[in-house]
Amino acid sequence: MTRAFTLAELDAALTAIGGFEPRPLVAVAVSGGPDSLALTILADRWARNRGGRAWGLIVDHRLRRESAAEAATVAGWLAARRIPHDVLVWDGDKPATGIQEAARAARYRLLAGWCAGRGCLHLLTAHHRDDQVETYRIRHRAGSGSDGLAGMPAVRELPHCRLVRPLLGVPKVRLVAFLKAERQPSIEDPSNRNPIFARARLRLGVERAAALHPDPLPAGAEIRSHAAARIARERSLGTLLASAVALHPAGFAAIDPAPIAAAELGERALGRVVAVLGGGAYPARRERLARLRAALGASPMRPRTLGGCRFVPWRGRVLALREAARAAPPLPLAPGMSGMWDQRFAVSMPEPAPAPVVVGALGVNGLSALPRNAIAAGNPLPRLAYPVLPAVWDERGLLAVPHLAWCRTADTPLPRVFFRPPAPLFGAGFTVV
Repeated sequence: MTRAFTLAELDAALTAIGGFEPRPLVAVAVSGGPDSLALTILADRWARNRGGRAWGLIVDHRLRRESAAEAATVAGWLAARRIPHDVLVWDGDKPATGIQEAARAARYRLLAGWCAGRGCLHLLTAHHRDDQVETYRIRHRAGSGSDGLAGMPAVRELPHCRLVRPLLGVPKVRLVAFLKAERQPSIEDPSNRNPIFARARLRLGVERAAALHPDPLPAGAEIRSHAAARIARERSLGTLLASAVALHPAGFAAIDPAPIAAAELGERALGRVVAVLGGGAYPARRERLARLRAALGASPMRPRTLGGCRFVPWRGRVLALREAARAAPPLPLAPGMSGMWDQRFAVSMPEPAPAPVVVGALGVNGLSALPRNAIAAGNPLPRLAYPVLPAVWDERGLLAVPHLAWCRTADTPLPRVFFRPPAPLFGAGFTVV
C-alpha cells in the first residue's frame, strides 16, 4: 500500500527552501488534478498553522467547453474546505498552433499578475518527481547540456514573486494516496493524455516505465548528479560576478576584464551581463560570447556590440552599456500611468502631474540641450553612459534626467524611474529539495 504524502513532509520541504514570512501568504496553482489539489489542501493547513493564508488559484484557459464548469467544480471543493480561492480566466483569441506553449505562458502571466496585485511573494506549483523525470528525458532527447539535465529547480524567480516547487522529490502516487485518504475527488485534463502533444506522449512512456520500475533510480541519480554540478557552477559564477562586475542603477555596468577573460565561466558571466542590460528575449549565442571573452583579454581592446549592448574600454575597465540604436522608442505617460521603458526601467507618473510626458533615451540631441552647468562636478556617471540614460520630455522639450539629478524647473512632479531588468545579475541559484 502506498504511503500518503504528509503535512510534516511538506513542512520539511518548505523549511528547507526557506524565505517565507512568519505569517506566510502563499498562492497555489490548482488545476483540479490530484497533485495540485493535494498541494493546495496541505499548503492551506501549513499556512494556517503559522497564522498565514494560502490561496488556491484556478486558471480557466477557455480551451474546452467543459473548462468553466470544471473551474467551478474545483472552486466548490476549495470553498467546502474554506480555502480562499480565485478563478483566473484566459480571455481573447487563442493561437492556431503552439497552443500548449501559449496556454502555459498565459497561465503564468495570470498567476504572477494575481500575486503582484496581492503582494504575494510565493507561488507554489505541484510539479512532482514524475514531472522531473519527464523533464529530464525530454531534455536528454533534445541534447541538453548539464544545466538542462539538472531538471527543474525548486525555486525560480519571476518578476513579482518566486515560483516554488516543494514536491519535486515526491512521486505522484503518494499525492494520489493523500487525496484518497481525504476522500477528495479530482479532475484530469484530457490534454495531458492526448498523444498529439510531445509531452503527453513522453508522459505515457514514463508511466509505462514506472509500472515496470516503480523507483526511477537511473534518471533520479543522473538528475541529482547534474543538479550538484550546476549548483557548484552557479556558486563559482556568483563569486566571479561579484568580483568583476559592478552594476549601476542607471542601467550600465563596469567590468574588470581580466578575471572575466581568464575564468572558465567568463562566457556565462558575460551572458548574464547581456541579459540584464540588453533586454533581449533570448540569450546571447555562446560563440559570440566566446569571441567577446577573448576580446576582453586583448590589449588594446576595441569597442564591441552584443545582444543590444556596447562594450567599451574605459579607465582600465570595460563599460557595458545599452546600445543606443537598439533602445526602445519613447514611452508616453499620462498622469497616474505606469509602464516599462526599454524592457529595463519601471516608470510611473504621479497623479498630481500637470501634463503628460514621454520617457526615452537622452540621446545626442538631449545631451546638447542640457545646460552647461546641469551636470554636477562630482557626478560619478561616465559620460559615455549619458546618451542611453532615461530622460523625461514634455511639450517644451527636455524636462529632466533623473540619474543626473537635473530638472528644468524646481518642484515639478516627475515620473519615478527604477532600473528593473528582465533578468537578475544574481539569481536565486539552482535549488533542490
